[in-house]
Amino acid sequence: MTAALAIFVKTPGLSPVKTRLAASLGSAAATCFHQLAAAATAAVAARCQPLLTPYWAIAEADPAAAAIWSGFASLPQGEGDLGERLHNVYAQLQARHGRVLLIGADAPQLTPSLLQAAVDALRDDGAPFVMGEASDGGFWLFGGRQPMPREVWTSVRYSQPRTAAELRERLAPHGGVAQVPTLTDVDSAADLPVLLEALAALVEPVPAQRFLHDWLRLTLGRVEPSVARG
Repeated sequence: MTAALAIFVKTPGLSPVKTRLAASLGSAAATCFHQLAAAATAAVAARCQPLLTPYWAIAEADPAAAAIWSGFASLPQGEGDLGERLHNVYAQLQARHGRVLLIGADAPQLTPSLLQAAVDALRDDGAPFVMGEASDGGFWLFGGRQPMPREVWTSVRYSQPRTAAELRERLAPHGGVAQVPTLTDVDSAADLPVLLEALAALVEPVPAQRFLHDWLRLTLGRVEPSVARG
């Protein structure tokens, strides 16, 4: 049985996307970034088949959303706040596959080797969970091989500097948490130069990552320096 990889996305036109980024770059550029970043993330995920079975975890239940996110099987995130939705997707895929990784589309500099490392970590008897922390204190990846109580997910304060630390604390009674490298995920315009540098440093970028890199270079060249700093 292969491990599952769920990519969390929102559908432009059906939900607001990258609102903090839109405040600096405008909604059109922020939407374009979301779509290009999701495409790059999906291209990396596709490289990991059959080690991983990728899914789109879609924010909207609208059938039109599932039609837009093609290429992988999809499932709705469900109702509720982020903790509830993380629980919904994790519980479904963990029951189906045993091992599951959850990521967003906001760290498109990820690589197949990072995903491979996360899957390998879940083979360690001492660590039933794995996390890739984000530079802002959140996490860009979470994975596990055993069920998690709903209250673990829902008791964490998300989008805070201690989000990853709180999740690790809540998990302590349930087993160890292995680590994979920290990445910067994109929340605001200030994160874009960091992403651009990370994409430029990739040894074997997929074509969608090269396209995103070129788009970012052009986009950042058009905006005022103060905007690029957020």
